[in-house]
Amino acid sequence: MTHFQTASPSRNFLRLLPLAAAAALLLATPARADTGKLLLTGGVSSVEGAAGGGISPWAVIGSQATEGEVGVSAYASRAVTRDYRLSAYGVAVGINDRLELSLGRQDFNTGITGVGLGLPGLQLKQNIVGAKLRVAGDAVLDSDSLMPQIAVGVQYKNLQSSGLDSTLDALGAKRSGTDVYVSATKLFLAQGIVVNGTLRATKANQGGLLGFGARLGGADNGYELQPEISVAYLLSSKVAVGVEYRAMPNKLERAGRAAGLGGGLRSDDWMDVFIAWAPSKNVSLTAAYVDLGRIVPATTNSRRQSGVYASAQIAF
Repeated sequence: MTHFQTASPSRNFLRLLPLAAAAALLLATPARADTGKLLLTGGVSSVEGAAGGGISPWAVIGSQATEGEVGVSAYASRAVTRDYRLSAYGVAVGINDRLELSLGRQDFNTGITGVGLGLPGLQLKQNIVGAKLRVAGDAVLDSDSLMPQIAVGVQYKNLQSSGLDSTLDALGAKRSGTDVYVSATKLFLAQGIVVNGTLRATKANQGGLLGFGARLGGADNGYELQPEISVAYLLSSKVAVGVEYRAMPNKLERAGRAAGLGGGLRSDDWMDVFIAWAPSKNVSLTAAYVDLGRIVPATTNSRRQSGVYASAQIAF
């Protein structure tokens, strides 16, 4: 009951990661020798697979590919907070600097939390399939104007079966859902500043790791619009520092109150302070201080889940 059993769709998903990366590399090889984007202006890989910041997608298209090219990026990330561990990894393919397709995988380890509820040591695993389309602007070419780069995106998320299934069922939460978002990214090249705003329509609880929506107690099960903001400053052509903020739905709290848990399922917004370094045009490394607020405070004595985050990306 307390250990996750990997289902066959997960094994198929894992097989797709190296195949997608290899295929995209073959397509990108002829064009990658002397082309590519300015360092760090394409962002890094978010924990959900889309190019952008660590916790929020931007309007930029992943990989080093520019117009007329196909490129690929792959990433691995790890976040460690007071009570939880989150690992994320995946690949993204950029086509013509217009379309991005991504596959992401998240493994969330709850550690010893939930002992009082009989749910310690859960491993929650989520697959994320994403697509993003640039619909207007160019972050670099329009850097001397007020026109941002604008993209629309979609992320289909599927939370695999685990010892949490019966709890989610009781709360009326589903194990799959789809996020839709629009992002606007503005690069002020002369000032070395990147600003991004994303508006996301979502039902996801804690990004989907605690299911989608909730019906118990008449909780609102519809989509909610949540803002996300990122600001980065380029200290040099290879180093950027910045902050991110991502608003999160709080759908589970009302359902939790109906289940007698009070505010034990409350969700808070996410934020981070990061530094990103690109030692070469193909490699970027990111480190951050993260604050994910309270995650299932009934099992953690309402401790805020702050900690560290690290990510590595390779892109062609």
